[in-house]
Amino acid sequence: MPTLTRLARVRLRRLTRLPMISPREWLRRVVFWAGAVLVAVVAIAFAGLADRASNWFVALQAPRPWIALIVCPLGLTVAFLATRYVFPGAQGSGIPQVIAAQHMTDRAAIARVLSARIAVGKIGLTLLGLCCGASIGREGPTVQVGAAIMHALGRVLRLSRVELERALVLAGGAAGVAAAFNTPLAGVVFAIEELSHSFEARTSGTVLTAVIIGGITTLALAGNYTYFGHTSAVLNFGPGWIAVVLCSLIGGLGGGLFSAALVRFAKGFSGRVGKWLVRYPVVFAALCGLALAAIGMASGGQTYGTGYAQARGMVEGTTTLGWAYVLLKFAATVVSYISGIPGGIFAPSLSVGAGLGLWLSHFLPEAPAGAVVLLGMVAYFSGVVQAPITAAVIVMEMTDNQRVTVPLLAASFLAFGISRLVCRRPLYGELARFFLAAQEKNATHARPVSVATETEPV
Repeated sequence: MPTLTRLARVRLRRLTRLPMISPREWLRRVVFWAGAVLVAVVAIAFAGLADRASNWFVALQAPRPWIALIVCPLGLTVAFLATRYVFPGAQGSGIPQVIAAQHMTDRAAIARVLSARIAVGKIGLTLLGLCCGASIGREGPTVQVGAAIMHALGRVLRLSRVELERALVLAGGAAGVAAAFNTPLAGVVFAIEELSHSFEARTSGTVLTAVIIGGITTLALAGNYTYFGHTSAVLNFGPGWIAVVLCSLIGGLGGGLFSAALVRFAKGFSGRVGKWLVRYPVVFAALCGLALAAIGMASGGQTYGTGYAQARGMVEGTTTLGWAYVLLKFAATVVSYISGIPGGIFAPSLSVGAGLGLWLSHFLPEAPAGAVVLLGMVAYFSGVVQAPITAAVIVMEMTDNQRVTVPLLAASFLAFGISRLVCRRPLYGELARFFLAAQEKNATHARPVSVATETEPV
């Protein structure tokens, strides 16, 4: 009888260790699912606050544009000082940090990069930047915040393997993209193409589940909306396809130049310029604010903020902006990013691409203007991030238009190739490489880990 009882206990113990029955595994699943919901809730709240911050600045400067000459330099200076001394590591888009975290083995270093402190600073300082008119987006910061949330949950679960923590970080970043744009498919593709550059079997289920749960939460709280509205534009095969080639050429070239400019600044400058930037970074941030205000005034206030309203208007055919908008928004985004404050480049880049497409549509009567706007968006965005599948999928999902999938893919891949001729390495990957080098340098000098080199000389 005791033998039978002992045998029953052994079998029961083995049964409870099965993945579908194990209490520990179910606890992990519940916590993980709760994390995916939390990422979506935070992303939605962040989006609402970002819109209010942008609208506040637009309303502030509309009756008196000159006030930007005061608010922009002051705001960027305060944001830079807070980033450097209160939230070191919160600057930039946040995506390079998440990519770098996938290659780190030191758990303490990963915890510092993806800490709750950094996540709070990322949100707060991005909102501050939008309140002072910076041409930045919230999508990149949402990726880092999502990764930080999932990483925190991984520490609560006390995961024993580093690869499981990496899977959670990857899932958090993907869920952040999906919730920020309400584009679940783009979240998965972004995780594969940009964040991890692979899709291993042990992480695929984690990422997919996070994106699905995040998407369901976003759908429940924000509704079934499309980020840039809806367009039914179609580009049939024929003479109109010259738009694909032209948008790819100019968009890829422009996106490559944008990435090359940011990479060059991140590397740092030699000689007097480099020494001056190192000695007077606060003055440089203030000068960036003045340049931002001057650009905004020259554009009639169109270049301030994320560029979401302008891009949506161009996609839906309700807004018309001249060629100057493309150049001015390009310049405003570069100035905002190199100032050293937190903020992403997704939305501003898509806005620049939409303006480029709208301008090129005047020279392409054979192609519908709406379709050329989409081609401009995907070409320029692909040129910036050099992730062609992500660019095509994200534009397709954000505009609810699957009928231009083939032209979008063609333009995206052509622009990617052209961008590589100008900027040989992808922007986020290169910034992540600088970040990892800075980590090693800090470790060598036995100093606290700092990520304040993403947009500063290394």
